[in-house]
Order: sequence, then C-alpha cells, then structure tokens
Amino acid sequence: MILAMPYENGNVFQHFGKSKEFQLYEIGEGKILGSRVVSAGENGHSALADMLGGLGVTVLVCGGIGDGAKQALAQWGIRVLAGAQGPVEQVIEDYLADRLPVVTGATCDHHHEEGHSCHGGDSCCH
Repeated sequence: MILAMPYENGNVFQHFGKSKEFQLYEIGEGKILGSRVVSAGENGHSALADMLGGLGVTVLVCGGIGDGAKQALAQWGIRVLAGAQGPVEQVIEDYLADRLPVVTGATCDHHHEEGHSCHGGDSCCH
C-alpha cells in the first residue's frame, strides 16, 4: 500500500488543497519499505486527487480537508484520515502502531474567505 501525507518542513501540512509536497510511504507487512517526497506543483484539490491516485496512493493522512477534496479522493478509492498534525515521522509511526488519533472537526464543508476559521480551528483546507 502507499500512504501519502501533505508535507512541509518535516510536518503534516494542514491545508490539503494548498499542499506543495507530499511524503509518500510504501508500506508492507506493517513496515515502511520506502519513502519519498513528491512535488504537487500548483494543483488544486481535484488535480491533487488525480496526482495521488495516479501514484497508486491508497491512504491519505492529512490535517484538514474539504468535502470536495474527499469526494475527488474517494473516486480514486483513497481512504482519508483527517486531523493529523505534527512531524510526519511521528504520524507514520502512530499510524503503523494503530494509535493515530481520530480527530473530529478536521474537515470543512464550505468554502471561506482568506483568514477564515473552520470548526474551531484552522485545519481547513481547500
């Protein structure tokens, strides 16, 4: 399986639709078999979903994510685990150990103007 995380400066980037890079992990038998960082360019959420789907990603672990992005990812069969934050290395360890916390309120169901707040935090992304 291939797991992807929006990535910036070693941490999970919190705005999926504005992600410039993704950390990809190839996982087999509960272990990391390889990893790499891929550039997303200037894509929006639909193009990001197409890019990740084309790379064979099966799981996306991210901060916040909007419904439109979730729908685009679902068309590729990509499972979304939202609400992650902190260093990607810690998040992948937590995922592999089945202790990745489930965070509610990490999604957006509407678009906002710049400087918005979403469901009590700034983890919204589109």
